[in-house]
Amino acid sequence: MQRRHLALLPALLPTLLPVALALMTSAPPAIAATGWTTLSGQAPVVIGHRGASGYRPEHTLAAYELAIQQGAHYIEPDLVMTRDGVLVARHEPMLARVNLNPDGTVKLVNGQPELNRTDTSTNVWQLPQYADRLKVKTLDGVTIGGWWVEDFTAAELRADVRAQERLRDLRTANNAYNDRFVIPTLQEVIALAQAKSAELGRTIGVYPETKHPTYFAAHARAHGLTSMEDTLVDVLHASYGNAADAPVYIQSFEVGNLQALDGKTQIRLVQLLNGSGQPYDFTLQGDGRSYADLAGAQGLAFIDGYADGVGANTNLMIPLVNGRLGTPTSLVANAHQLGLEVHGWTFRAENSFLPDEFDSAGGPGAIGDLQGQVHAFLALGMDGFFTDHPDLGVAAVAAIPEPGTWALMLGGLGALGWHARRRSSR
Repeated sequence: MQRRHLALLPALLPTLLPVALALMTSAPPAIAATGWTTLSGQAPVVIGHRGASGYRPEHTLAAYELAIQQGAHYIEPDLVMTRDGVLVARHEPMLARVNLNPDGTVKLVNGQPELNRTDTSTNVWQLPQYADRLKVKTLDGVTIGGWWVEDFTAAELRADVRAQERLRDLRTANNAYNDRFVIPTLQEVIALAQAKSAELGRTIGVYPETKHPTYFAAHARAHGLTSMEDTLVDVLHASYGNAADAPVYIQSFEVGNLQALDGKTQIRLVQLLNGSGQPYDFTLQGDGRSYADLAGAQGLAFIDGYADGVGANTNLMIPLVNGRLGTPTSLVANAHQLGLEVHGWTFRAENSFLPDEFDSAGGPGAIGDLQGQVHAFLALGMDGFFTDHPDLGVAAVAAIPEPGTWALMLGGLGALGWHARRRSSR
């Protein structure tokens, strides 16, 4: 596929403070007030990760609406497919997960399946009418036990199943909202974004992820359903048109489905890059490239052939060294040279997720200095970021100080130019 870039715009940003100052302080770096080092030169976008999932059970209309109220530019529905082919918002195919014994059988405690307390996002495990739907399956090569979305129709989910806080032992305050919210469809998420856009007078976009494309492709084939990707494109085109400037990004951890989507839509595509492992479709194909390989210069050039950006694990931009931020990589600069946007994930405010230097006093669930972490990554020119706490993310962008008020923590960051980019016609 041919891609055309607009002319390189002049680099307007001053060179950041010298590396020597980085050795004198651990304070977050200053961002020049004369402009942003993002690809477009505009302020980075804040993406409500599964909604405002730090404050409400994830992937609920309540979480998405709160993210919008807090100023998010985009809301992110992870998409899975029901038995009858409806796309609904869940982080994983398992509506609830149970722990397994080493031999792959369901682990029982007092005669009941032992709940996995970090990967259960609905009350289905408490509904006796669905007890017989507990199954052990293989997902991307891993044996997992639970209640699976593809074993339920959309009507069944609507009638009985309600969302619960997935991180129930960390985000304990969110448990107050358990069993109150239905699992929304993709169409409902879009309707909310469009209604709030009209109400607030600003555009709120959607940022759907196709979860486990290989897995759901097999489900669609086995049941004679339209594929996840074709269903997604049909819904998005009906709602936004087939245009590169639609307020939409489509993301995936696999490669093949994005390559196929590139021939079906002008909507922007984002290749997700994990901090370890490789795309599962690469595993099946015997392709030895890892996510780390795709994050390198050659890998980014490959991604540039079918996508408009990358969604990068934070460790691919600034690796952790003994729990603290280390030396930045060239991922953002290399991506920008190709005209690829970079959206970082995931920025969470609790101590258990933050680099050590941004922790606060208190336990794993206490809120630390998310703003400090965000500023360190914005200094690289990151174009946007996913956060469970959109209010804190918006505040971090708004709090960028005047040049020179903070010394640099990160060395080797010069002034960056940027490309304006658009998808070619096909």
